[in-house]
Amino acid sequence: MLNVRRIRDNPEEFRQAMTLRGVDQVAVADMIRLDGEYRDILQKVENVRSERNALSKEIGSLTRRPAPEEESARRGELVARAGLLGKELDALQSQLKRTEGDMRKQLLELPNLPDPRVPVGDTEDDDVVVREEGVKRSFDFQPRHHWELGEGLGIIDFERGTKISGSRFYVLEGLGARLQRALITFMLDLHTRTHSYREVYLPAMVKEESMWSGGWLPKFADNMYHDAEEDYWFVPTSEVALTNLHRDEILEPDRLPLRYVAYSPCFRREKMSAGRDVRGLTRGHQFDKVELYKYTKPEEADSELDSMLGNAEEVLRRLELPYRVKLLCSGELGFNATVSFDLEAWAPGAGEWLEVSIDRASMNPPELPDWKYPSHLHWDTKLEPPI
Repeated sequence: MLNVRRIRDNPEEFRQAMTLRGVDQVAVADMIRLDGEYRDILQKVENVRSERNALSKEIGSLTRRPAPEEESARRGELVARAGLLGKELDALQSQLKRTEGDMRKQLLELPNLPDPRVPVGDTEDDDVVVREEGVKRSFDFQPRHHWELGEGLGIIDFERGTKISGSRFYVLEGLGARLQRALITFMLDLHTRTHSYREVYLPAMVKEESMWSGGWLPKFADNMYHDAEEDYWFVPTSEVALTNLHRDEILEPDRLPLRYVAYSPCFRREKMSAGRDVRGLTRGHQFDKVELYKYTKPEEADSELDSMLGNAEEVLRRLELPYRVKLLCSGELGFNATVSFDLEAWAPGAGEWLEVSIDRASMNPPELPDWKYPSHLHWDTKLEPPI
Protein backbone atom coordinates (compact mmCIF):
# COMPACT_ATOMS: atom_id res chain seq x y z
CA MET A 1 0.00 0.00 0.00
CA LEU A 2 1.26 3.48 -0.88
CA ASN A 3 2.63 5.88 1.70
CA VAL A 4 0.00 8.59 2.24
CA ARG A 5 2.60 11.03 3.51
CA ARG A 6 4.54 10.74 0.26
CA ILE A 7 1.38 11.42 -1.75
CA ARG A 8 0.56 14.39 0.47
CA ASP A 9 4.05 15.89 0.23
CA ASN A 10 4.42 15.36 -3.54
CA PRO A 11 0.96 15.32 -5.17
CA GLU A 12 2.29 16.18 -8.61
CA GLU A 13 4.86 13.37 -8.48
CA PHE A 14 2.04 11.05 -7.48
CA ARG A 15 -0.15 12.16 -10.40
CA GLN A 16 2.66 11.68 -12.90
CA ALA A 17 3.58 8.27 -11.49
CA MET A 18 0.01 7.03 -11.67
CA THR A 19 -0.24 8.28 -15.26
CA LEU A 20 2.78 6.14 -16.12
CA ARG A 21 1.11 3.16 -14.46
CA GLY A 22 -2.06 3.69 -16.52
CA VAL A 23 -4.26 4.67 -13.56
CA ASP A 24 -7.37 6.75 -14.29
CA GLN A 25 -6.82 10.31 -13.05
CA VAL A 26 -10.28 10.23 -11.47
CA ALA A 27 -8.95 7.65 -8.98
CA VAL A 28 -5.90 9.84 -8.35
CA ALA A 29 -8.08 12.90 -7.68
CA ASP A 30 -10.30 10.84 -5.36
CA MET A 31 -7.27 9.77 -3.34
CA ILE A 32 -6.04 13.34 -2.91
CA ARG A 33 -9.58 14.51 -2.05
CA LEU A 34 -10.06 11.76 0.55
CA ASP A 35 -6.74 12.59 2.19
CA GLY A 36 -7.79 16.24 2.44
CA GLU A 37 -11.15 15.30 3.94
CA TYR A 38 -9.48 12.96 6.40
CA ARG A 39 -7.09 15.65 7.63
CA ASP A 40 -9.92 18.21 7.95
CA ILE A 41 -12.02 15.83 10.03
CA LEU A 42 -9.02 14.84 12.12
CA GLN A 43 -8.35 18.50 12.90
CA LYS A 44 -11.98 18.94 13.98
CA VAL A 45 -11.72 15.86 16.19
CA GLU A 46 -8.61 17.23 17.86
CA ASN A 47 -10.22 20.66 18.37
CA VAL A 48 -13.40 19.22 19.91
CA ARG A 49 -11.43 16.83 22.09
CA SER A 50 -9.19 19.66 23.28
CA GLU A 51 -12.22 21.84 24.17
CA ARG A 52 -13.93 18.96 25.96
CA ASN A 53 -10.78 18.22 27.97
CA ALA A 54 -10.55 21.87 29.01
CA LEU A 55 -14.20 21.82 30.09
CA SER A 56 -13.64 18.64 32.08
CA LYS A 57 -10.84 20.29 34.02
CA GLU A 58 -12.94 23.35 34.74
CA ILE A 59 -15.91 21.21 35.82
CA GLY A 60 -13.60 19.24 38.08
CA SER A 61 -12.28 22.37 39.77
CA LEU A 62 -15.84 23.57 40.45
CA THR A 63 -16.90 20.20 41.81
CA ARG A 64 -14.09 19.82 44.36
CA ARG A 65 -15.14 22.80 46.52
CA PRO A 66 -18.38 24.38 47.83
CA ALA A 67 -19.61 26.85 45.25
CA PRO A 68 -22.00 29.83 45.36
CA GLU A 69 -25.16 29.71 43.31
CA GLU A 70 -23.63 31.44 40.29
CA GLU A 71 -20.79 28.90 40.15
CA SER A 72 -23.27 26.04 40.38
CA ALA A 73 -25.11 27.50 37.41
CA ARG A 74 -21.82 27.84 35.59
CA ARG A 75 -21.03 24.21 36.33
CA GLY A 76 -24.42 23.17 34.89
CA GLU A 77 -23.73 25.10 31.70
CA LEU A 78 -20.32 23.46 31.38
CA VAL A 79 -21.73 19.97 31.90
CA ALA A 80 -24.37 20.59 29.22
CA ARG A 81 -21.73 21.90 26.82
CA ALA A 82 -19.48 18.94 27.53
CA GLY A 83 -22.37 16.60 26.74
CA LEU A 84 -22.94 18.28 23.38
CA LEU A 85 -19.23 18.11 22.62
CA GLY A 86 -19.23 14.41 23.46
CA LYS A 87 -21.99 13.75 20.92
CA GLU A 88 -20.22 15.91 18.34
CA LEU A 89 -16.97 14.02 18.98
CA ASP A 90 -18.68 10.65 18.54
CA ALA A 91 -20.15 11.77 15.21
CA LEU A 92 -16.81 13.14 14.00
CA GLN A 93 -14.95 9.98 15.01
CA SER A 94 -17.47 7.85 13.11
CA GLN A 95 -17.02 10.11 10.08
CA LEU A 96 -13.24 9.91 10.46
CA LYS A 97 -13.37 6.11 10.58
CA ARG A 98 -15.52 5.95 7.43
CA THR A 99 -13.22 8.32 5.56
CA GLU A 100 -10.16 6.40 6.70
CA GLY A 101 -11.76 3.18 5.43
CA ASP A 102 -12.56 4.79 2.07
CA MET A 103 -9.01 6.09 1.83
CA ARG A 104 -7.50 2.71 2.67
CA LYS A 105 -9.72 1.02 0.09
CA GLN A 106 -8.60 3.53 -2.53
CA LEU A 107 -4.92 3.04 -1.62
CA LEU A 108 -5.23 -0.71 -2.00
CA GLU A 109 -6.44 -0.21 -5.56
CA LEU A 110 -3.42 1.88 -6.55
CA PRO A 111 -0.18 0.32 -7.84
CA ASN A 112 3.27 1.09 -6.52
CA LEU A 113 5.17 4.18 -7.67
CA PRO A 114 7.71 3.32 -10.39
CA ASP A 115 11.41 3.70 -9.73
CA PRO A 116 13.15 6.45 -11.77
CA ARG A 117 15.07 3.84 -13.77
CA VAL A 118 11.83 2.26 -15.10
CA PRO A 119 11.42 3.07 -18.83
CA VAL A 120 8.19 4.72 -19.91
CA GLY A 121 5.96 2.52 -22.03
CA ASP A 122 2.71 0.61 -22.34
CA THR A 123 3.54 -2.87 -23.67
CA GLU A 124 6.34 -5.42 -23.65
CA ASP A 125 7.64 -3.80 -26.85
CA ASP A 126 8.71 -0.89 -24.64
CA ASP A 127 10.74 -3.08 -22.27
CA VAL A 128 14.51 -2.61 -22.41
CA VAL A 129 16.82 -5.59 -22.99
CA VAL A 130 19.69 -5.03 -20.56
CA ARG A 131 21.87 -7.91 -21.76
CA GLU A 132 21.76 -11.28 -23.47
CA GLU A 133 23.86 -14.23 -22.34
CA GLY A 134 24.69 -17.56 -23.96
CA VAL A 135 24.42 -18.79 -27.52
CA LYS A 136 21.17 -19.92 -29.08
CA ARG A 137 21.48 -23.44 -30.45
CA SER A 138 20.85 -23.93 -34.15
CA PHE A 139 19.40 -27.07 -35.71
CA ASP A 140 19.27 -28.54 -39.19
CA PHE A 141 15.67 -29.51 -38.51
CA GLN A 142 12.55 -27.88 -37.09
CA PRO A 143 12.66 -28.17 -33.26
CA ARG A 144 9.54 -29.64 -31.69
CA HIS A 145 7.46 -28.03 -28.94
CA HIS A 146 7.89 -29.26 -25.39
CA TRP A 147 4.41 -30.74 -25.27
CA GLU A 148 5.27 -32.91 -28.29
CA LEU A 149 8.64 -33.94 -26.90
CA GLY A 150 7.26 -34.58 -23.42
CA GLU A 151 4.48 -36.86 -24.60
CA GLY A 152 6.80 -38.59 -27.06
CA LEU A 153 9.30 -39.35 -24.29
CA GLY A 154 6.57 -40.48 -21.93
CA ILE A 155 7.43 -37.90 -19.26
CA ILE A 156 4.37 -35.62 -19.54
CA ASP A 157 0.76 -36.80 -19.75
CA PHE A 158 -1.70 -34.01 -20.53
CA GLU A 159 -4.64 -36.28 -21.26
CA ARG A 160 -4.65 -37.89 -17.83
CA GLY A 161 -4.02 -34.53 -16.15
CA THR A 162 -7.15 -33.19 -17.84
CA LYS A 163 -9.10 -36.33 -16.90
CA ILE A 164 -8.14 -35.96 -13.23
CA SER A 165 -8.47 -32.19 -12.78
CA GLY A 166 -9.54 -30.49 -16.00
CA SER A 167 -7.81 -28.27 -18.54
CA ARG A 168 -4.41 -26.74 -17.78
CA PHE A 169 -3.36 -29.64 -15.57
CA TYR A 170 -0.82 -32.34 -16.40
CA VAL A 171 0.91 -35.38 -14.96
CA LEU A 172 4.69 -35.70 -14.84
CA GLU A 173 5.90 -39.29 -15.07
CA GLY A 174 9.20 -41.09 -14.69
CA LEU A 175 12.08 -38.88 -15.72
CA GLY A 176 9.71 -35.91 -15.98
CA ALA A 177 8.83 -36.12 -12.29
CA ARG A 178 12.48 -36.78 -11.45
CA LEU A 179 13.59 -33.72 -13.45
CA GLN A 180 11.07 -31.56 -11.60
CA ARG A 181 12.36 -32.76 -8.24
CA ALA A 182 16.00 -32.41 -9.32
CA LEU A 183 15.53 -28.80 -10.46
CA ILE A 184 13.91 -27.87 -7.14
CA THR A 185 16.72 -29.48 -5.15
CA PHE A 186 19.39 -27.98 -7.41
CA MET A 187 18.09 -24.44 -6.90
CA LEU A 188 17.54 -24.79 -3.16
CA ASP A 189 21.03 -26.21 -2.66
CA LEU A 190 22.64 -23.54 -4.86
CA HIS A 191 21.01 -20.65 -3.04
CA THR A 192 21.51 -22.00 0.48
CA ARG A 193 25.06 -23.36 0.10
CA THR A 194 26.53 -20.83 -2.35
CA HIS A 195 24.42 -17.68 -1.97
CA SER A 196 23.76 -17.82 1.80
CA TYR A 197 19.96 -17.82 1.75
CA ARG A 198 17.98 -19.39 4.58
CA GLU A 199 15.59 -22.08 3.40
CA VAL A 200 12.02 -21.98 4.71
CA TYR A 201 9.07 -24.25 4.01
CA LEU A 202 5.82 -22.34 4.18
CA PRO A 203 2.08 -23.09 4.20
CA ALA A 204 0.45 -23.31 0.79
CA MET A 205 -2.74 -21.86 2.27
CA VAL A 206 -2.94 -18.50 4.02
CA LYS A 207 -5.57 -16.33 5.70
CA GLU A 208 -7.23 -13.53 3.78
CA GLU A 209 -5.36 -11.00 5.91
CA SER A 210 -2.11 -12.32 4.47
CA MET A 211 -3.40 -11.80 0.94
CA TRP A 212 -4.19 -8.16 1.71
CA SER A 213 -0.80 -7.63 3.35
CA GLY A 214 0.97 -9.15 0.36
CA GLY A 215 -0.77 -6.85 -2.10
CA TRP A 216 -2.67 -9.66 -3.83
CA LEU A 217 -6.06 -8.39 -2.74
CA PRO A 218 -8.13 -6.78 -4.04
CA LYS A 219 -6.31 -6.59 -7.39
CA PHE A 220 -6.01 -10.33 -8.08
CA ALA A 221 -9.06 -11.72 -6.28
CA ASP A 222 -10.48 -13.28 -9.45
CA ASN A 223 -7.19 -14.98 -10.25
CA MET A 224 -6.84 -16.94 -7.01
CA TYR A 225 -8.46 -19.95 -5.41
CA HIS A 226 -9.98 -19.82 -1.95
CA ASP A 227 -12.01 -22.06 0.31
CA ALA A 228 -15.74 -21.37 0.19
CA GLU A 229 -16.30 -22.11 3.90
CA GLU A 230 -13.09 -21.32 5.77
CA ASP A 231 -10.61 -18.45 5.69
CA TYR A 232 -8.05 -20.19 3.46
CA TRP A 233 -6.55 -18.91 0.23
CA PHE A 234 -4.24 -21.08 -1.86
CA VAL A 235 -1.03 -19.16 -2.46
CA PRO A 236 -0.47 -17.88 -6.02
CA THR A 237 3.20 -17.63 -5.03
CA SER A 238 5.21 -18.22 -1.86
CA GLU A 239 5.89 -14.47 -1.96
CA VAL A 240 2.58 -14.05 -0.12
CA ALA A 241 3.70 -16.13 2.85
CA LEU A 242 7.21 -14.66 2.79
CA THR A 243 5.83 -11.11 2.87
CA ASN A 244 3.82 -12.04 5.96
CA LEU A 245 6.65 -13.92 7.66
CA HIS A 246 7.66 -10.79 9.61
CA ARG A 247 4.33 -8.98 9.48
CA ASP A 248 3.65 -6.79 12.55
CA GLU A 249 7.32 -7.04 13.56
CA ILE A 250 9.86 -4.25 13.79
CA LEU A 251 13.11 -5.43 12.21
CA GLU A 252 16.08 -3.59 13.64
CA PRO A 253 18.77 -2.51 11.14
CA ASP A 254 21.45 -4.83 12.51
CA ARG A 255 19.31 -7.86 11.57
CA LEU A 256 19.19 -6.90 7.90
CA PRO A 257 19.37 -8.09 5.25
CA LEU A 258 17.31 -11.23 5.77
CA ARG A 259 17.61 -13.57 2.78
CA TYR A 260 15.11 -16.40 2.30
CA VAL A 261 14.62 -19.10 -0.30
CA ALA A 262 11.43 -21.15 -0.44
CA TYR A 263 9.96 -23.86 -2.60
CA SER A 264 6.19 -24.05 -2.86
CA PRO A 265 3.40 -25.28 -5.08
CA CYS A 266 1.45 -22.34 -6.50
CA PHE A 267 -2.16 -22.08 -7.63
CA ARG A 268 -3.70 -19.57 -10.05
CA ARG A 269 -6.94 -19.46 -11.98
CA GLU A 270 -5.11 -17.72 -14.85
CA LYS A 271 -8.15 -15.72 -15.92
CA MET A 272 -5.83 -12.97 -17.09
CA SER A 273 -4.21 -15.27 -19.67
CA ALA A 274 -7.35 -15.33 -21.85
CA GLY A 275 -6.44 -15.17 -25.52
CA ARG A 276 -2.84 -16.30 -24.93
CA ASP A 277 -1.17 -19.55 -25.93
CA VAL A 278 -1.81 -21.84 -22.96
CA ARG A 279 -0.73 -25.14 -24.47
CA GLY A 280 1.60 -27.47 -22.64
CA LEU A 281 3.03 -26.43 -19.30
CA THR A 282 2.45 -22.73 -19.93
CA ARG A 283 0.11 -20.92 -17.52
CA GLY A 284 -1.17 -23.99 -15.74
CA HIS A 285 -3.42 -23.71 -12.72
CA GLN A 286 -0.81 -25.46 -10.54
CA PHE A 287 2.96 -25.18 -10.80
CA ASP A 288 6.04 -25.38 -8.61
CA LYS A 289 8.30 -22.45 -7.88
CA VAL A 290 11.49 -21.63 -6.03
CA GLU A 291 11.54 -18.08 -4.76
CA LEU A 292 14.21 -15.78 -3.36
CA TYR A 293 13.07 -13.05 -1.00
CA LYS A 294 14.98 -10.36 0.87
CA TYR A 295 14.18 -7.88 3.60
CA THR A 296 16.72 -5.07 3.29
CA LYS A 297 17.56 -1.59 4.44
CA PRO A 298 16.21 0.89 1.87
CA GLU A 299 19.66 2.28 1.18
CA GLU A 300 20.92 -1.25 0.39
CA ALA A 301 17.94 -2.27 -1.75
CA ASP A 302 19.59 -1.56 -5.11
CA SER A 303 22.74 -3.53 -4.36
CA GLU A 304 20.75 -6.41 -2.91
CA LEU A 305 18.49 -6.47 -5.96
CA ASP A 306 21.54 -6.58 -8.25
CA SER A 307 22.95 -9.42 -6.15
CA MET A 308 19.68 -11.34 -6.29
CA LEU A 309 19.47 -10.88 -10.05
CA GLY A 310 22.97 -12.33 -10.30
CA ASN A 311 21.92 -15.30 -8.16
CA ALA A 312 19.00 -15.94 -10.51
CA GLU A 313 21.21 -15.68 -13.59
CA GLU A 314 23.60 -18.23 -12.17
CA VAL A 315 20.83 -20.82 -12.23
CA LEU A 316 20.41 -20.35 -15.97
CA ARG A 317 24.15 -20.26 -16.60
CA ARG A 318 24.66 -23.55 -14.78
CA LEU A 319 21.80 -25.09 -16.75
CA GLU A 320 23.48 -23.73 -19.92
CA LEU A 321 20.31 -22.02 -21.07
CA PRO A 322 20.69 -18.93 -23.26
CA TYR A 323 18.85 -16.06 -21.59
CA ARG A 324 18.32 -12.34 -21.59
CA VAL A 325 17.60 -9.75 -18.91
CA LYS A 326 14.79 -7.25 -19.52
CA LEU A 327 13.98 -4.10 -17.57
CA LEU A 328 10.19 -3.82 -17.63
CA CYS A 329 8.53 -0.59 -18.71
CA SER A 330 5.99 1.27 -16.60
CA GLY A 331 3.00 -0.33 -18.33
CA GLU A 332 4.32 -3.87 -17.77
CA LEU A 333 5.42 -3.34 -14.17
CA GLY A 334 3.79 -5.63 -11.61
CA PHE A 335 1.13 -4.08 -9.38
CA ASN A 336 3.21 -4.08 -6.18
CA ALA A 337 6.63 -3.53 -7.79
CA THR A 338 8.66 -0.35 -8.11
CA VAL A 339 11.21 -1.84 -10.53
CA SER A 340 11.27 -5.24 -12.17
CA PHE A 341 13.66 -7.34 -14.26
CA ASP A 342 12.53 -10.37 -16.23
CA LEU A 343 14.83 -13.26 -17.06
CA GLU A 344 13.77 -14.92 -20.28
CA ALA A 345 15.22 -18.19 -21.59
CA TRP A 346 15.36 -18.99 -25.28
CA ALA A 347 12.91 -21.75 -26.26
CA PRO A 348 13.98 -23.21 -29.63
CA GLY A 349 10.79 -25.28 -29.95
CA ALA A 350 8.63 -22.16 -29.70
CA GLY A 351 11.21 -19.91 -31.37
CA GLU A 352 10.78 -17.21 -28.74
CA TRP A 353 11.97 -15.92 -25.41
CA LEU A 354 9.93 -17.23 -22.47
CA GLU A 355 9.80 -15.65 -19.02
CA VAL A 356 11.30 -17.98 -16.42
CA SER A 357 11.87 -15.57 -13.54
CA ILE A 358 11.06 -12.10 -12.24
CA ASP A 359 13.34 -9.98 -10.07
CA ARG A 360 11.66 -6.99 -8.48
CA ALA A 361 11.71 -4.57 -5.59
CA SER A 362 8.69 -3.23 -3.76
CA MET A 363 8.34 -0.19 -1.55
CA ASN A 364 8.37 0.14 2.22
CA PRO A 365 5.04 -0.29 4.03
CA PRO A 366 3.71 3.15 4.94
CA GLU A 367 3.25 3.31 8.67
CA LEU A 368 6.82 2.96 10.00
CA PRO A 369 9.97 5.04 9.47
CA ASP A 370 12.14 3.77 6.62
CA TRP A 371 14.97 2.67 8.88
CA LYS A 372 12.68 0.38 10.85
CA TYR A 373 10.98 -1.28 7.91
CA PRO A 374 12.94 -2.85 5.08
CA SER A 375 12.43 -2.88 1.38
CA HIS A 376 11.14 -6.13 -0.08
CA LEU A 377 12.96 -7.82 -2.93
CA HIS A 378 11.62 -10.87 -4.71
CA TRP A 379 12.88 -13.36 -7.25
CA ASP A 380 10.95 -16.36 -8.42
CA THR A 381 11.42 -19.10 -10.96
CA LYS A 382 8.56 -21.14 -12.31
CA LEU A 383 9.52 -24.69 -13.12
CA GLU A 384 8.17 -24.53 -16.63
CA PRO A 385 11.14 -25.72 -18.72
CA PRO A 386 11.67 -23.61 -21.87
CA ILE A 387 12.23 -26.70 -24.02
